[in-house]
Amino acid sequence: MAKKLLPVEIVDRIVEKALEEDTGRGDITSEILIPCNLEGSAYIMVKEDGVIAGIEVAVRVFQKIDPGLQIEPICEDGVRVKAGDIVMRIAGSIRSLLKAERVALNFLQRLSGIATTTARYVEKVSDLGVEIADTRKTTPGLRILEKYAVKLGGGRNHRMDLGDGVLIKDNHFAALRSLGMSYREIVAKARESAPPEMKVEAEATNIEEALAAVEAGADIVMLDNMDIEEMKESVRQIGGRVEIEASGNFRLESIRAAAETGVDFISVGALTHSYKSMDISMEIDTQSFRSV
Repeated sequence: MAKKLLPVEIVDRIVEKALEEDTGRGDITSEILIPCNLEGSAYIMVKEDGVIAGIEVAVRVFQKIDPGLQIEPICEDGVRVKAGDIVMRIAGSIRSLLKAERVALNFLQRLSGIATTTARYVEKVSDLGVEIADTRKTTPGLRILEKYAVKLGGGRNHRMDLGDGVLIKDNHFAALRSLGMSYREIVAKARESAPPEMKVEAEATNIEEALAAVEAGADIVMLDNMDIEEMKESVRQIGGRVEIEASGNFRLESIRAAAETGVDFISVGALTHSYKSMDISMEIDTQSFRSV
């Protein structure tokens, strides 16, 4: 399951950093207004349809603020939700609930937005056997969470970091071409020098480069910013010899045309840099208040 992508120790580091940013100097409003012995319950509700993501992260936020809180997740990450659905209940100190609220919602709203956006792209091409992949265009410090959300939405994770596979891009080619190397020589050198088990991917901007990448030993060819007809012809001439990725600022309205060219997967930076956060709120049940 996708949850295995979230090591607890890494999530805790991210959560602790977020809490330090928001609560490092305390919650002065609650401290001066809310009695320390006031307890009650709250629930987290989604206000639009989508795919929920970040439940486990939100749980860690509440636990870090107050281990005494009673937390009841109503659904798991990756579940489709509808406006009005309650996804979590929390009970305990009102001060603690208020202190944790914004950080917990920040994670839930953003990760659910990514998962929901990804699901929309996936649905557009679901009948074509083409995967939708993310990129490294992520929020600094939050990549593992954002790529987790992509998986929950049905997407594929591309490289997690620069050590996770060889990807020769335009600036690599530019630097090495200035030293007199040809496109084909650059790809061949990468294949020769990379660990045998590591995939080598090469960016190609035209059909000639795409074919040269295949002949030089690339495992994946990225068709970068090609028009639809050129992509189709590249796919035809490569003939299934290697995996083919399409890249080039694809949006929801253009993704299907790209998928119909026959590529294996399409990378979409918008999954993690142009998503809309899901509308989610925490509501306190005023009927539950009690002093302890």
